Amino acid sequence: MKVSVKVPATSANLGPGFDCLGIALPIYNTVTIDETVLPGTGVEINILSQDENFDDLIIDHIPRDENSIVYKAVELLYNSIGQTPSELKINIQTTIPVTRGLGSSAAVIVGALIAANHLLGEPADESALLSIATEIEGHPDNVTPAIVGGLVLSSQEDDGSILYRKIQWPEEWALTVCIPDVELATEISRSVLPENVPMQDAVYNTKRMGMLMHAVNTADAELMKAALNDRLHQPYRAKLVPWMDEINKSIRHDDDIFGCVLSGAGSAVLVISKQSAADRARAKISEVMENLSVKAEIKTLKVENNGATII
Repeated sequence: MKVSVKVPATSANLGPGFDCLGIALPIYNTVTIDETVLPGTGVEINILSQDENFDDLIIDHIPRDENSIVYKAVELLYNSIGQTPSELKINIQTTIPVTRGLGSSAAVIVGALIAANHLLGEPADESALLSIATEIEGHPDNVTPAIVGGLVLSSQEDDGSILYRKIQWPEEWALTVCIPDVELATEISRSVLPENVPMQDAVYNTKRMGMLMHAVNTADAELMKAALNDRLHQPYRAKLVPWMDEINKSIRHDDDIFGCVLSGAGSAVLVISKQSAADRARAKISEVMENLSVKAEIKTLKVENNGATII
């Protein structure tokens, strides 16, 4: 039996929503799990990509043995029902850029879990899948929108369960993603964050998160411009992604472009604007990246409201 699962990319944080906000985007990885009939073959993992830099970008970042996060996700699911994975062939067709803050690892974890769960007869419900995926990924902000789609506010509770709510993204707002030809490992991006932050910065972010939720719910553009500011992670990571501040400077006087935020841990950034200003946003981003001599792919995307799907 063979099962394929298509999983969207995700962008986490959206400025003040550090480790609790994530949004699904229409870039996809597909994970296929095939139960092989040859005993003793074990688990085989193959990585497939149309990326011209396939060897550099994919093989180095996704182990193809039992150390792979894909295998670990499948193993955890099997173990949860008292079984161990045996002869499985796992193919990963990837189009989500790795080490760019677009949820590439979350996508393969989620794809593997949902495919394996289907092979096993659906023993795990959504709650269990979210908990297992978060255990592997470390936090729910990427895996939750990868599973359920859309803009998602999520929290890992003390008992390991995931509490989440989907929030409707305004149709008149656009997301323009800038994906630089620059890798930024999550470990490096996390390493620059302080262990403790000043109380006033924590309060500042609490206010901004409240503003962001209200701005999204009411499509309040003026409030959204203020809501995207952050003091918990972006100021510390700014030196790793100098284009973020430069893009913010270039758009600050355009009332229809709300702001530029780091996508996850970077290196990609998101510019949020009205749909009518998307062309201007792309032009401003392109000018900044050219001035910095940084190659980048720039595209305006809609929110992917569907999460992982068996195909």
